[in-house]
Amino acid sequence: MPEGDALHRAAARLKVLEGEVLSVETPHPRAQVLGLAERLDGRRLERVEAIGKNLLFTFEGGPVLRSHLRMSGRWFVQPAGSRILGKPWLVLRGGKWEAVQRNGPVLELTGRKLARLGPDIMVDPPDLDGMVERFRREDQGRELGDALLHQRLVAGIGNKWKAEALFHSSASPWLRLGEASDEDLRRILVAAHELMTSGRRERFVYRRAGRPCPRCATPIRSYPQGDAARMAYWCPVCQAGTEAAGA
Repeated sequence: MPEGDALHRAAARLKVLEGEVLSVETPHPRAQVLGLAERLDGRRLERVEAIGKNLLFTFEGGPVLRSHLRMSGRWFVQPAGSRILGKPWLVLRGGKWEAVQRNGPVLELTGRKLARLGPDIMVDPPDLDGMVERFRREDQGRELGDALLHQRLVAGIGNKWKAEALFHSSASPWLRLGEASDEDLRRILVAAHELMTSGRRERFVYRRAGRPCPRCATPIRSYPQGDAARMAYWCPVCQAGTEAAGA
């Protein structure tokens, strides 16, 4: 799943369409029933922005298109009039450039659900006070690694940067929120912000189960976590602490 940093890079690419009056097409049958082309065709695109894991397209006159890519969606920018294969969900065509959205599981003309999002981890500086406050309102028995993925607590962190931020902070993903101090939470959130905004791509623990820890050479472990069973990755020595039963 694309995480907050990838969405910000996508928004930067899509900004070539800002200020353009767009031709809008929905070749995919599942997108056609949403009525997006009828609502957006011929309107000027005023702004493209990333908030958490969402891309928002604000059009002249008020409509806001929300795009959430989930696991498979992708946005591509190419010269206008380029050959388009298959049936993408959405095509936004300006004078020189066009944006093509494929495998778009979430496209909607609304901004209602964004009110439930937590502070965006990509904002500089991040709203650490707001994030910590939301974590403290959450069930304090919740495991830290699971909580970091919930977008209503902090928006933009996905499984990769959850694992890497916890490793860089020497914090176990299995630590309960109630066992972590406010300073612990701040340190982890700062690590996530710095990793995601720095453009770094190397992985220390994510998808490295069984390989040696880059600090101590202990094999990296992995185990499903939370109701969604997202895989946690951690070093049992450098991130010592409570672990899941069976991990």
